Amino acid sequence: GVKLLLHGLCSNTTVKSLDLKGNNLRTVGAEALGKLLRQNKSIRSLILEWNSLGVWEEGFSIFCQGLGANNFLQRLDLRNNQINHQGAAELAMALKQNASLQELDLRWNNIGLLGGRALLNCLHSNKTLKRLELAGNNVPSDILKAVEQATDHNQDRQTILRETQNRACILSKEVLSLKDEKAKQFLDLMDTIDKQREEIARSGRMSAAQVSQLQEALDEQHSIMNSLKAKLQMTEAALALSEQKVHNLGELLNATKQEQTSMVERHFAELQQQKQEGADREGKLLRDLSAASEKNLLLRNQVDELEKKCKVQQDQLFQVKQDLTNTTAELKLRAVQAEERLEMEKRRFKQSLEDMESLRLKEVDHMTQHIEASERSMQDRIQRLEAIRIALEEELSQVKAAALTERGQAEEELIKVRNQARLEEQQRLEYLEEKLRLMTESRDEAQNCCLKQKQMVAEAQAKANQLSLHADGLRRRLEELQQDLNSKEEEKVTEVNKVKVELQEQIGHLQAERTAQEGLREKIAALERQLKALSSNHREALLDKEGEISLLQEKLRMKEADISRMREEEAQRASFLQNAIMAYVQGSPLGTRSSGK
Repeated sequence: GVKLLLHGLCSNTTVKSLDLKGNNLRTVGAEALGKLLRQNKSIRSLILEWNSLGVWEEGFSIFCQGLGANNFLQRLDLRNNQINHQGAAELAMALKQNASLQELDLRWNNIGLLGGRALLNCLHSNKTLKRLELAGNNVPSDILKAVEQATDHNQDRQTILRETQNRACILSKEVLSLKDEKAKQFLDLMDTIDKQREEIARSGRMSAAQVSQLQEALDEQHSIMNSLKAKLQMTEAALALSEQKVHNLGELLNATKQEQTSMVERHFAELQQQKQEGADREGKLLRDLSAASEKNLLLRNQVDELEKKCKVQQDQLFQVKQDLTNTTAELKLRAVQAEERLEMEKRRFKQSLEDMESLRLKEVDHMTQHIEASERSMQDRIQRLEAIRIALEEELSQVKAAALTERGQAEEELIKVRNQARLEEQQRLEYLEEKLRLMTESRDEAQNCCLKQKQMVAEAQAKANQLSLHADGLRRRLEELQQDLNSKEEEKVTEVNKVKVELQEQIGHLQAERTAQEGLREKIAALERQLKALSSNHREALLDKEGEISLLQEKLRMKEADISRMREEEAQRASFLQNAIMAYVQGSPLGTRSSGK
């Protein structure tokens, strides 16, 4: 019945504990138990008290072989089974192979001194047995103490192994969390890099828009210069008309002078004729003297009036000449003022161009510095990640050999990430170089436009030198142009302020990113400190345990020396007792009778 029961339990996977106490199992039962221990993988506790298994040596040896092949049984009760020193030796051989049994109860058997030694020797190779009961087996106390020390040592070792396993699990979890955090940090870095790229693209777009606006402003200025040329042509035409008018006025003045001279000559001729007629008619016209005198008075009045008219016309001519001189002086002064204003506008335009070029150079320097700082930070982070990875790999290699595969995977992932980061950085540098090249080309184009504008301004100056009249209109037009230029300068200033505000916002974002990166660095440093503290604690515990192991080994050596000394003393005592017994037997009357017979 026991054979059938154990045969059925060989394939069972639910039974955890089996109690066969007091069933008088024999060789067949012991063999069936050995087969059960070989095949079953679920039984953790087996109680075989009061079954006299030690009487049947062959069956008990098969049972011990099955026990050595089993790696799942944790508790075995063999009390009161008449196990002798040979059975204890077979149990010791099985325990050397077994790696799962934690409790073994061998009380009230016949193990003796030799069996106790065999079990004590097997405990040097068995590291899992934590409890071994040997009471009531005629085993010396020193062997019992040595067995207790060995089991306690195994128990301490298992606790240490559990602690190390727990620490290894904790460290693996922390490593996984660190990997996750690093992956998150890498993703955050990639996001920040993408954002920076977007910001750079935006700034490039803004700079392109600004360049287009500047080109539009230059085109507008070119159109304004063309309009100025047209206006100058109009003014030249007006000057030609004014010159023609002046020429006509001069001709009119000459005609009036000729008329005055002709009138004076006529009056003089008339006077001479009148004098001759008066001389001829003195006698005849004495009566008409009063009338002649009156006529003479009238003529004198007319002559005075004509002289007054001549004086007035001469004064008018003098005033006209003064007005002409004043107008020419005013025109010259206005032309000089116009030239000075044109030079001032040139200087302002040059200063604005130099400011724009300096701003562009500053932006390019800022972008290059930002790129170099980002590259340095990325290199520092990569180096720190490499250092952290190396430290973690060393600790994991010391704790668990299975982490080698994970380290290889992590190295491959880091290599991939580095290659990706390097490729992205190279692409970014190429993009920035292209952008710088485009900016330089745009700057060269702007300089060429400025040179063209300077040439146009020189031509305008050459034409402005020819201006001598109608300075009032030119002044008004120049004031309008100044207002337009002031409005454009204000627009440029507003654009520059906008660019400055955008750059300040970018600087604020970069500072926020730096603070976040510093926080991440502090977290990494804290985690590194924790890992170092854990590793130091683990190493100190291992050193302490090694010291305890060395002390226990020294104690075991001392105990073995004591045991050998006690054996020698027991052998001497046995020889003395044997000699004494032999002497007593020979000296007693029974000895004499036996000798007589």
